[in-house]
Amino acid sequence: MQKSRGRTGRKRRRKQFSSLPSNGVNQSHILEYIQLRKWLKERGFDDRNLRPAQFSDTGRGLMTTKAFQAGELIISLPEKCLLTTGTVLSSYLRENIAKWKPPISPLIALCTFLIAEKYAGEQSVWKPYLDVLPKTYTCPVCLDQEVVRLLPEPLRRKAQEQRTVVQELYTSSKSFFSSLQSLFTENVETVFNYDALQWAWCTINTRTVYMKHSQRECFSREPDVYALAPYLDLLNHSPNVQVKAAFNEQTRCYEIRTDSHCKRHEELFICYGPHDNQRLLLEYGFIAINNPQSGVYVSADILLKHLFSADKQRNTKLSILKDHNLLDTYWKKVLLGDIISARNEERSLNIAAKICFSLIEETQQAIHQISQMKKDKVNLENQLALVEVLLLEDLTILQTSSEILYNLHTAIT
Repeated sequence: MQKSRGRTGRKRRRKQFSSLPSNGVNQSHILEYIQLRKWLKERGFDDRNLRPAQFSDTGRGLMTTKAFQAGELIISLPEKCLLTTGTVLSSYLRENIAKWKPPISPLIALCTFLIAEKYAGEQSVWKPYLDVLPKTYTCPVCLDQEVVRLLPEPLRRKAQEQRTVVQELYTSSKSFFSSLQSLFTENVETVFNYDALQWAWCTINTRTVYMKHSQRECFSREPDVYALAPYLDLLNHSPNVQVKAAFNEQTRCYEIRTDSHCKRHEELFICYGPHDNQRLLLEYGFIAINNPQSGVYVSADILLKHLFSADKQRNTKLSILKDHNLLDTYWKKVLLGDIISARNEERSLNIAAKICFSLIEETQQAIHQISQMKKDKVNLENQLALVEVLLLEDLTILQTSSEILYNLHTAIT
């Protein structure tokens, strides 16, 4: 499935530790799901093959009421059910958006609509959908700074960048928010506060499907590729399945077909893309256990610490390697098992082993620190548990790599 802007952000422990399918408990009788299905039926969606359910390993998801075969259509959501910038421009916000200069981005338009509709409460046409959206998220932008500091690189840096993006988005949008005052009885600074924007941004970043829209003059030139898809966005991610997903111009529905078989009364998964756990946590706020895409990143700083450490011409050599994109090529050759020369291969294995050992120590220290923080920072327990799982996955990869490197070194000496 084409990711582009993601969709997820389930409740707490639900997707934080996504894994294999398991039998779930039907949640169709819960009022919020009854109201959501009724609301969707009024818009042309009446699916009888999937039911909301609670699963022990993934939390909230969709359970099948029939077996699905590979290639079968698993869901077809009518255009009327999708929340897009077209929805926003059909609302009370249209006039304010149309006259605002410079034009706002499609992203801000959707954020504004979500915040306004959430504020409207019972008066919102979208209330049945808003009621099932997560109240909070576990994307890095929502994590406590103490927790962010425990993240491995480059995720830690990207988490800081994500926070900066959202903060700058809020600051740059304040004037537009102020122009909406006539639509609200309450002060817009209270309605459109930072926490509200952060929630709306996470909703869009974690839950939208990719759907390209034509360029509109009232919006900036940023890509307009978002669509919130009620009910469909309850589908959880698994790295072990493949799907085909797109908006069907003929049926005017967003459709997903599975390339995998799924038994009756099991959780139905889709794949958000071939993402490692750092990417999943950054974009969606969860981690997939035993993710075949996962790996441990080795930052440039770590490489530089172990390469050419005593070489007086170190900087010159590194500059040449970077200019010709040879630094990455060198490591790829070693990791793929290419023999450069007997002496250089042994040296490469030694360096790789040192780097691996250094990262193991660093990861173990972070895990120990989390253990201590869990006792003192009870309010951060869920966030710390999420990062701990990520680090334990990293540690497993590093320890396995260390064993492989040891065996390779033994074989050539």
